[in-house]
Amino acid sequence: MTSLAQLASKCVGRRIAVIGDVMLDHFLYGRVDRISPEAPVPVVRFDRDEYRLGGAANVARNVAALGGRVSLVGLIGDDEAGVRLMNELAAAGIDGRGLVRDPDRATTRKLRVVTSRNQQVARIDYEHDAEAGGAVLDALRRQIAAAAEGAEAVVLSDYRKGVVNPAVIGAAVDAARRAGLPLLADPKVPQAERYRGATLVTPNHHEAELMTQTSIRTPGEARRAAEMIHERSGASVLVTWGELGMWLLDASRTPAVEEHLPAAAREVADVTGAGDTVIGVLAMGVASGARLIDAARLANLAAGLVVARFGPAAVSAAELSAAAEAASR
Repeated sequence: MTSLAQLASKCVGRRIAVIGDVMLDHFLYGRVDRISPEAPVPVVRFDRDEYRLGGAANVARNVAALGGRVSLVGLIGDDEAGVRLMNELAAAGIDGRGLVRDPDRATTRKLRVVTSRNQQVARIDYEHDAEAGGAVLDALRRQIAAAAEGAEAVVLSDYRKGVVNPAVIGAAVDAARRAGLPLLADPKVPQAERYRGATLVTPNHHEAELMTQTSIRTPGEARRAAEMIHERSGASVLVTWGELGMWLLDASRTPAVEEHLPAAAREVADVTGAGDTVIGVLAMGVASGARLIDAARLANLAAGLVVARFGPAAVSAAELSAAAEAASR
């Protein structure tokens, strides 16, 4: 039986195609000393800017940080934010040639104004979330087919910014089936059937509640929600549940495996991007031939590491291996 530490080491070198809504996370840091005399708002004295990869680009960053090779497919605008996002991808060793430029669309950028104590004062979103169509959609389909050809797993990262529409989901399903690859989807819309054809869907508990119109407060309720999502999507389901861990329904096995995984986090600073880490590690795990339950356990460990950091974060192969070794003691 493969240990989690061995599985973490097997993830190195895996090839993952990531398709979805790429974003640039822009953090403006400053110090707050007073309230504005013009309005009851804090005055932030500027200190520095920081840029990070977000959305599907953060999924790709997590795969790359674990030693994987990733091809990223999505949309950017013909703007400064798009150029910066491409530079951030290059710095992270991520292949961004699959990104399609749409001159009529702004690159999705989230500007967060943050104090020196990592307290968020405001957020400004620059985005164009209309569904891709026409020549842009045709270009996305071509890039999806090309990315899947050299991959060992495919990820759909849906942030409802216009990329992961029914046509793109269909193209990803077709490409994964042709290549015999697992397709993992991080959903955002409440219609679970939209992701039919995926191998696994990974809603957080809020998304699972919307998908099922139920309340999730106990493991039994999480189990029922996962079963309902499976019935509608045909996929295995991993409900991520914050401090209460995860609930897995692995429908690929007979009988289906259902298990509650307690949270691995000891300290929570920020849950932003934790779902990106989870699906990235899951994809690496299943690409390595692991059972879904073992890939989920590894992803749970990785999530426990990233939520202790502020903003979207990634886990290195060395950090995950060390956490897996510690967990096995």
